[in-house]
Amino acid sequence: MSSSFGERFRFTIFGQSHGAAIGVTIEGLPAGQTIDLGRLQAFLARRAPGNSPTATQRKEADEIKILSGLVNGRTCGAPLTAVIENTNTRSGDYSDLRDCPRPGHADYTAQMKFGGFQDVAGGGHFSGRLTAPLCIAGGICLQLLEQRGVFIAAHIESIASVRDRRFDPVGVSREELLRLQSGGFPVLNADVEKEMTQAILNVKQEGDSLGGVIECAAVGLPAGWGDPMFGGIENRIAQIVFGIPAIRGIEFGTGFAAAEMRGSEHNDAFVMDGEKVRTGTNHHGGVLGGITSGMPLIFRATVKPTPSIARAQQSVSLSAGTAKTLEVRGRHDPCIVPRAVPVIEAAAACALYDAFLCS
Repeated sequence: MSSSFGERFRFTIFGQSHGAAIGVTIEGLPAGQTIDLGRLQAFLARRAPGNSPTATQRKEADEIKILSGLVNGRTCGAPLTAVIENTNTRSGDYSDLRDCPRPGHADYTAQMKFGGFQDVAGGGHFSGRLTAPLCIAGGICLQLLEQRGVFIAAHIESIASVRDRRFDPVGVSREELLRLQSGGFPVLNADVEKEMTQAILNVKQEGDSLGGVIECAAVGLPAGWGDPMFGGIENRIAQIVFGIPAIRGIEFGTGFAAAEMRGSEHNDAFVMDGEKVRTGTNHHGGVLGGITSGMPLIFRATVKPTPSIARAQQSVSLSAGTAKTLEVRGRHDPCIVPRAVPVIEAAAACALYDAFLCS
């Protein structure tokens, strides 16, 4: 099913943006695992709407309710199901989207696929609202991976032309990742926060939007997770990351810049670090042949500008077959990049925990 992910750790996301609730059912969690629900709720708060002047003002508490699978804070072997109630919806803002699709959205393709029976309110099942249950699954995986010494975090590499520094591909540290996880504006260089925030506020005043790039790293991975061909670490991460609305591209390690390098430049020499094998550089981003090498895993994902903007846009009336000017109503992020950072972390954690269980 298209709303499910994983092999051994498998979850299914359900619900619609303006439905009664959204949620996730997770299978494959080993029994006896401790889950800190307070920490999980704090992780979701980083993604939640309405907490910043640069985000949508749709205010949702995103309070997690566990329906099954957890007893006294430990997994019990049964499927874990969790829901988040939708409490602040304005479905009337979307009433005419079956006939006049929004540019950059799935309104038109959903109409062609589902023949008008799709839920258009808030984007229905296509909405970024569905990344909240993804963060439940990923937040659990983050905790379980940390119990095995694996730490994951992401930062905003860029918003429009404003850039943060990148992770040191061979020297990214656990402490650096823990600082990013602690909340606040997720950048490595604190000096760029003000410039990024101002860029978002400026474009918001213009009725427009911005995109950007998110860089994610995982440290503490042993060599040997993942499989060749279609079960590789890059495959798993790419599949789930492209399930996040607005993602337009992904690269690992040096990524597309490798096309301009020679093999003698791109190859990472193997060296001994005490009794441990490492590489002197990390152009491969921690993955060789689909399998973790033991070096930091690093990838970047491109996020497109939010398609719902306050400016008038050209569309069509599907019923009349004529051109129509569309003015989008509703509450939308002028830039979803800051709120997407924990979603990228969640996606990476789900992919890596599933790879661990399959290893």
